[in-house]
Amino acid sequence: MPGIKYEDFLDLDYDPADSELVCDFRIEPAADMDMEAAAGRVASESSNGTWAELQVEGAVTDLSATACAIDESSGEIRVAYPDALFEDGNMAQVLSCIAGNILGMKAVERIRLLDCDWPEPLSTSFPGPQFGTSVREEIFDAGDRPITATVPKPKVGLSTDQHVTVGEEAWTGGLDLLKDDENLTDQDFNPFADRLTESLAARDRAEEETGETKSYLVNVTADTRRMLERVDMAAEQGCEYVMVDVVTTGWAAVQRVRERCEKHGIAIHAHRAMHAAFDRVPNHGVSMRVVAQIARLCGVDHIHTGTADLGKLENEDTAGINEWLYSDLHGLNDVLPMASGGLHPGLVPELVDRLGTNIGVQAGGGVHGHPDGTHAGAKALRAAVEAAASGEDIESKAEAVPELATALEKWGTETPR
Repeated sequence: MPGIKYEDFLDLDYDPADSELVCDFRIEPAADMDMEAAAGRVASESSNGTWAELQVEGAVTDLSATACAIDESSGEIRVAYPDALFEDGNMAQVLSCIAGNILGMKAVERIRLLDCDWPEPLSTSFPGPQFGTSVREEIFDAGDRPITATVPKPKVGLSTDQHVTVGEEAWTGGLDLLKDDENLTDQDFNPFADRLTESLAARDRAEEETGETKSYLVNVTADTRRMLERVDMAAEQGCEYVMVDVVTTGWAAVQRVRERCEKHGIAIHAHRAMHAAFDRVPNHGVSMRVVAQIARLCGVDHIHTGTADLGKLENEDTAGINEWLYSDLHGLNDVLPMASGGLHPGLVPELVDRLGTNIGVQAGGGVHGHPDGTHAGAKALRAAVEAAASGEDIESKAEAVPELATALEKWGTETPR
């Protein structure tokens, strides 16, 4: 057969098959490249090509990716990947293709994976979420309002007793979830086993006091063996959730946690720490939209997706990401988006207006920084969420909830930095 060349990976008349994974990239070609040459190299390097022209016996071109669309004005290209390129249920291998060597190629100055259209054969080889947005009803009976969560602050340094006290004050103040932060795992000042046991005892007391279901997002992040042990411990203690730092621990490990969580019937809360290493620079890396897609396929039930530019962190199309997380994906369950990062009660009405009520709302400093403490801060956040969900003016709600009035006096509706 003739040699395989870069131009063999470019066909702008090609119509991708339904079974193919189709990826959208934005690229800036190197100085000596035009868009077509760079697009061909992206398709080549991410499938079965290489820098040298090859002489290969037998038909391997049916495994070639095809650059099938180019928009010169936006710099966006579309690449279709045959299903046979991928190993079923192996996210590490999939990402090595579509977000691997191509991110470092000299043929492009910058390249960003913007979006993926996941076909049925590949999608259904992954489990997807066990619960998804149904946690709002199945665990919390939250009705039409967002579920609420908080992280004890400071995020590390509290003793187990301090951590538990903060959690109990938040739960009895009306919040649904207590969450570990991303860098709290099993340190000497707050050991995992002690924190788990004592927090769940406080949860039980809070449930008895409030008559509401409460739960704890305990951070099990570690090497895979220890994570699975911690998932087992959480299940044995009657916890409904675990939390995983999904980017730092790696998708293969997340997949193993998903298997173990299904065995126990517990949900996964995904913290996205380190995502900005891939998505913050707008013209390079991997978009948060794609990170969220990967998380859904691997089976998380919640994931942080930002605050629609209302909080302290950079955001990227939070509403669009959330819409995708709710969308049909060949029968896989959806995912509950969590809004977090610099939120306080005064921002909740605008947050719900932008994102709707099928979300989780998490505030750390916006609860514990309340002038009257965590319990009052929790009451203020819960009142703000209930007002926004019912369409009640937050100022009117504050007339009946003094803790909310105090929060509005302190923070107003300003976005923190």
